[in-house]
Amino acid sequence: MGNIFGNLLKSLIGKKEMRILMVGLDAAGKTTILYKLKLGEIVTTIPTIGFNVETVEYKNISFTVWDVGGQDKIRPLWRHYFQNTQGLIFVVDSNDRERVNEAREELMRMLAEDELRDAVLLVFANKQVQTSLAFLDVQSLLCSHFLTLNNHLPAD
Repeated sequence: MGNIFGNLLKSLIGKKEMRILMVGLDAAGKTTILYKLKLGEIVTTIPTIGFNVETVEYKNISFTVWDVGGQDKIRPLWRHYFQNTQGLIFVVDSNDRERVNEAREELMRMLAEDELRDAVLLVFANKQVQTSLAFLDVQSLLCSHFLTLNNHLPAD
């Protein structure tokens, strides 16, 4: 009886697992973010051809984070990673003003996918410096579509 109660308690408060997909245009900083989360430090990276996958532990949650390359020839393959994705991190280089529209188009294309309809979205405005697009500018440029759908922006 004690073993049954122990197993029930463990299943209720035990470790939860989440599958996270991290995508964005090439050179947005996805791999750097992944290894900062995993190792707690900045590491030197090279462009991702294919994917990196790491497990990141936080409290009682085990996040399996899939970092998929963002080169234009690889982007059509992103859809192969959508199944069972619970969270989507879309990384934007806030210094790359010329490609914000391209990033928005890719984000909108992904959000139209049925397999991602229940996934939680985090837009990560990376590479913030004095001359970067401000967070509110990135939010406005990427998320204006949500204003028409939901009549509000996600909470800060």
